[in-house]
Amino acid sequence: MRVLLIEDDDRVAGPLMEGLRRFGFTVEHARTGGAGLSAPEPSMVLLDLGLPDMDGLDVCRALRARSPVPIIMITARDDEVDRVLGLELGADDYLSKPFGVRELVARIRAVTRRARPAVPAGGDTEPGPSGGSGVQQIGPLTIDRRTRQVRLNRSPIALAPKEFDLLLCLAEDPGAVCSRQQILDTAWEPNYFGPTKTLDVHIAALRRKLGDSSWIENIRGIGFRLVPPADRDGAVSPTPTEQGGGPW
Repeated sequence: MRVLLIEDDDRVAGPLMEGLRRFGFTVEHARTGGAGLSAPEPSMVLLDLGLPDMDGLDVCRALRARSPVPIIMITARDDEVDRVLGLELGADDYLSKPFGVRELVARIRAVTRRARPAVPAGGDTEPGPSGGSGVQQIGPLTIDRRTRQVRLNRSPIALAPKEFDLLLCLAEDPGAVCSRQQILDTAWEPNYFGPTKTLDVHIAALRRKLGDSSWIENIRGIGFRLVPPADRDGAVSPTPTEQGGGPW
């Protein structure tokens, strides 16, 4: 996910960008409201209210007038009026300084879930995240979030609950890298402190059931990403029936 941080204080922006990147986000930084409004549209905006050139509320109003991009306000202001006005102008959430990166990441994920467009009944989405009740198509892979069913080349694959949650995490942004901690926080629970080896075991099981280990690419020292394997012959390879074994 590409995040635009509009924050004039480098002492705040630097650690925040570093923390978000550890969770697998791509972060762009604008130090003024004008620079933020001129930046290419991101997937999420983190907006400070105390900007040097214009009030963050005016930036929020301008962004919302032209785009449905999710906006989370981050500010040291603790006045309820500012908070209410920001939400009425179209901000999706409001986070008061100081805050932790984990809390911000949880807010980003929650806002992203709420912001996903609904999927028409019976229709597939384009590759990428779909609505909570929709169907996501990634190459020959079909993921139905509502029924928690997965098909590969139209053949069903039986996944254990945690394997399905892991696949959903990787499918949030196909091709983007998910850090190990990001996956654990999402597919297991926030602030997961158990053995990280369990992630490798589930990755191996999911690769096996997808029938091709190249579906899930290991980015050494960072995490994993979901990528449809390149077909050497230009045709979709069949999935062995034994790959759809029962949950374990």
